[in-house]
Amino acid sequence: MIRRLLLLCLCLPWAAAAQMPASRVVSITFDDLPYASVPSENNAQLRSMTTRLLQHLQVDQVPAVGFVNESKLYRDGILDAERVDLLRSWIQAGFELGNHTYSHPSLNRAPLDAFEADVLRGEAVTRALMQSEGRSLRWFRHPYLHLGKTPDVRAAFQDFLAAHGYTVAPVTVNNSEWVFAVAYSRAQAQGDQDAARRIGEAYIPYMEAEFARSEQLALDLFGRAIPHVVVLHANSLNADHFGALAAMLKQRGYRFISLDAALRDSAYAMQPGFSGIEGESWLDRWARHAGLRPMQQPAVPGFVTQWAGPAAYHGY
Repeated sequence: MIRRLLLLCLCLPWAAAAQMPASRVVSITFDDLPYASVPSENNAQLRSMTTRLLQHLQVDQVPAVGFVNESKLYRDGILDAERVDLLRSWIQAGFELGNHTYSHPSLNRAPLDAFEADVLRGEAVTRALMQSEGRSLRWFRHPYLHLGKTPDVRAAFQDFLAAHGYTVAPVTVNNSEWVFAVAYSRAQAQGDQDAARRIGEAYIPYMEAEFARSEQLALDLFGRAIPHVVVLHANSLNADHFGALAAMLKQRGYRFISLDAALRDSAYAMQPGFSGIEGESWLDRWARHAGLRPMQQPAVPGFVTQWAGPAAYHGY
């Protein structure tokens, strides 16, 4: 089925291209709300980070979706109203929330029934918040981009998501932004502003190289540009540098579109399957199933990985 859909997309690139604008387009998504990689989990600092990030998104008119891990809403086992308000601020600023599970387990590791229970536990607060603003909870993002190792698990989980009104949010531009974010927050926590500045300055060229890689892979696979979906995180790095990231993307000819609009492209009719390499983007998986060998991702500068430390490499 995947190969038939792929052949259809490859044979008719002109048809899909005719439906898309000439400029490049990208949907921006954020994982691990209400926060990830911050110098302090003090609620006042979390509010400051969230406010700055949302202001960037509003200034650049980005129709973002934020994916929530509800375990982060609790302190000492008690639901923290201030952290719930961080999520509410996303909705009231015009953005949408999705489910990223309660505790961020891996579908490649956890039993299916336990994983599904974690998904349901992860919607209790978010669904109520969305409904209070007249919105529905409809997007799901797999932690670590782990989709399940067997066809039976993937099919059963897809049926579970459909039964609960969820659509999977894919990723075509996966990246190591989270490594930069861990390094950045650690430099800030240690008061090393020079290191934080260098890490922030290295972040944008890295992301540009990652977008260039994804653009070329889409061209090799489909013979055309596709609407991309990029995963970022709600962190201090993006609270301070999303404006520069948006400027870089605009300079490359991108405009920002909703996740709904991106998924209307025919490329997303294909299922990603299992490539044997965990955590790959949908684009990389599609390419491997078509017999293409994706280029390696750009390297994270050594000084950034040193600041991040080995503990950061559990993945996001």
